[in-house]
Amino acid sequence: WPKPLPNHWILGSTIGLAVDSRDHVYIIHRRDTFNERTEIGAATDPVKADCCIPAPNVLEFDAEGNLVNSWGGPADGYDWPASNHGISIDYKDNIWIGGNARSDSHILKFTRDGTFLAQYGSPDAEIDSHSRESFGSVAEIAFDTDANEAYVADGYRNKRVAVLDMDSGELKRYWGAYGNVPDDTNLGPFTPGEEPAQQFRNPVHCAEPSTDGYVYVCDRVNNRLQVFHPDGTFVQELFVKPDSLGDGSVWDISFSSDPEQQFIYLADGTNRKIFIIERESMEILTNFGDGGRNPGQFFAVHNIATDSRGNIYTTETYEGKRVQKFSYTGMGPVTVMDQGTPWPSDKK
Repeated sequence: WPKPLPNHWILGSTIGLAVDSRDHVYIIHRRDTFNERTEIGAATDPVKADCCIPAPNVLEFDAEGNLVNSWGGPADGYDWPASNHGISIDYKDNIWIGGNARSDSHILKFTRDGTFLAQYGSPDAEIDSHSRESFGSVAEIAFDTDANEAYVADGYRNKRVAVLDMDSGELKRYWGAYGNVPDDTNLGPFTPGEEPAQQFRNPVHCAEPSTDGYVYVCDRVNNRLQVFHPDGTFVQELFVKPDSLGDGSVWDISFSSDPEQQFIYLADGTNRKIFIIERESMEILTNFGDGGRNPGQFFAVHNIATDSRGNIYTTETYEGKRVQKFSYTGMGPVTVMDQGTPWPSDKK
């Protein structure tokens, strides 16, 4: 999964993933992340080889892995991000896209077939975690259907969670780490063992509301998942691989598909694992995955999502450049913390 792409298409750094109401899987990748000499010989001038060609930015797959639609990229009427980042789907199956280049201070909204609906903010705004008009390189967006609100992980330059009205894009409220007023001062590199930073470090990489009234925020480089009430009141936090350096450990989360959302699946792109966390206790139960390019392994696992059947999907950035599916097979006892690369028991 998925089935081979047509037209000699290949994926670049794959930095967004979402599942719609039909269990169709959407990914977004960057078409400018290829080695021209070794990867895209069919897209050069003159053409060097039969293969390959960068796929369109947005690809839609059905549950069986068939490619059913593709779209995206610059066009009249909106400002396509210089470095598109994240793809999210609201309850109307509309598509929201951010970007993490310095010039990407806006959000785009489309129908699921790629028809442009709205742009919130304008490119080239300065860093300002108090702005009511623009953003600071948005990583990802998630939604509270009952409240008709969009939660923006804002982001790669700003240091806040911003909450928007889903219809108008109007900013309703925002907050920083621990519910503090955001401060855009550069905190410098993360140092293991230091007192927890009172502000988010860049990037704020996810802001995901649960069905029971909490918001889970990925403070990636600080190696922590912070939990809030929807008004920004801090509840608790969980540190994951707290000595991780570089890009940090808390990249993205998705909830299990049961009504209670019993588990959190957390993607750690630095340590190349998926952690399974019991949501009520915030206890890490186990993890799976390892670094590598074989099935079930990860190279910078960037995004994670679940469908209605409980299956897990992941995408990989940098040189990972792929999407993977992990099929849900039911519950079982946890026997080890580090499961390593998942592999079917009948495959030796």
